[in-house]
Amino acid sequence: MRHASRVTRHGSRPRGFTLIELVITLAIVALLASVAMPLASLSAQRGKEQELRTALRTMREAIDAYKKAFDEGRIARKVDQTGYPPSLEVLVEGVTDARDPKGGKIYFLRSVPRDPFAGSARAQSGQAWGLRSYESTHESPQAGRDVFDIYSLNQGTGLNGVAYKEW
Repeated sequence: MRHASRVTRHGSRPRGFTLIELVITLAIVALLASVAMPLASLSAQRGKEQELRTALRTMREAIDAYKKAFDEGRIARKVDQTGYPPSLEVLVEGVTDARDPKGGKIYFLRSVPRDPFAGSARAQSGQAWGLRSYESTHESPQAGRDVFDIYSLNQGTGLNGVAYKEW
């Protein structure tokens, strides 16, 4: 009489994975990973581009607010000034409100946003942004006595096909 617990070669159930099952599983995982990696990279680039758009918009709004305050007479005028801030740091440090008898200050930024595409050494040294003065042209931006506009110094191209320095 045979025992039910006895293991036979053909009648037993498998106790593990075969080599073929493991190879197929690894192939499926590798395929899924190869599909996910470009999507993760694309997602990271989109995030940096959104951060760049936000930083540019924030600083341009601050530059415009400075110009508006200048035009309204809230910033002391000098003959040779264009009405734009002399540097990005002025937007953070603030300027004396000419209309406030107590000598209060007007602040336009809490801090200068960083360029997400700038290297860490360039970002820390304050050289992360390209500055365009009022006198320079859009095609050939040059720094000068004031800050009319800013742009990224990154030479790359965005997902929209436009160079970052043109944003």
